[in-house]
Amino acid sequence: MNRKLCVALAGAGLAVAAHAQTKWDLPTAYPANNFHTENIAQFAADVDKASGGKLKITVHANAALFKAPEIKRAVQGGQAQMGEILLVNYQNEWPLFGLDGLPFLADSYDSAWKLYLAQKPALEKKLGEQGMMLLYSVAWPPQGIFVKKEIASAADLKGVKWRAYSPATARIGELVGAQPVTVQQAELSQAMATGVIESYMSSGSTGYDTKTYEYIKNFYDTQAWLPKNAVLVNKKAFDALDKPTQDVLLKVGAEAEKRGWDISRKKNLEYLDLLKKNGMTVHPPSTQLKADMKKVGETMQKEYLEKAGTDGQAVIDAYRKM
Repeated sequence: MNRKLCVALAGAGLAVAAHAQTKWDLPTAYPANNFHTENIAQFAADVDKASGGKLKITVHANAALFKAPEIKRAVQGGQAQMGEILLVNYQNEWPLFGLDGLPFLADSYDSAWKLYLAQKPALEKKLGEQGMMLLYSVAWPPQGIFVKKEIASAADLKGVKWRAYSPATARIGELVGAQPVTVQQAELSQAMATGVIESYMSSGSTGYDTKTYEYIKNFYDTQAWLPKNAVLVNKKAFDALDKPTQDVLLKVGAEAEKRGWDISRKKNLEYLDLLKKNGMTVHPPSTQLKADMKKVGETMQKEYLEKAGTDGQAVIDAYRKM
């Protein structure tokens, strides 16, 4: 009888444990070996461990669950409890999402971190209104120009087939006289292989992940901006967690943010070395190219403030005072 009772109690305990475990999905558009995705995988493992297995987060890399433009809506609608997005992709929805895509506003890790701190309260408020939370954000390495031919000025980009992946990158293409073509990262290698694009702006990280060096041999290290990926949480899903698990998620998210920025800094130099080892020439931009791109940045900042109004100006003012 005692043995039966023990078995019954053990079974009940297992049922409670199974019931207590929560399973979440976290889609991202980037490959499993990208440093952002590796950081997210570490975050998911740390949440599992710190919550004692109460919260299991499955990471779906490389746009396997939702394509890049669908992830934010999926988190907002509860189809996924979490998700990673590139903030600049949503500039048309709300101008402040695109703040870190403005060329030469913040062009180093230190200035990008300050911009993030200035931008964060507005981001949290907006995402909160949309039923989401900003858990953490990590910058990409600084953006440069990948291009098939050597260039000395922006005029050399006239007519070039230019990859656009956000409103900002499309506008840069227009301002330098290139031909913008929308291509997300998952389709980038194919677009280069088939000649759909001949040039794009991104980081050494993207260049290496997509084996850009197989198709394009020049990278101009303009350090134009450091766009950020943001990891979002559906607010209802978060509210359904018990307090200790909520605390775990917030703590581990903060750790992932710090780790991610540190890795990004380190990886930036590593990726440029890897591009060189694989046959790409990493050029410092000419004085003329720098001046041309700075002018593009000034035009875009002016256009941006016309759309973003006082909210955008307030964030930029706060950033410049830091």
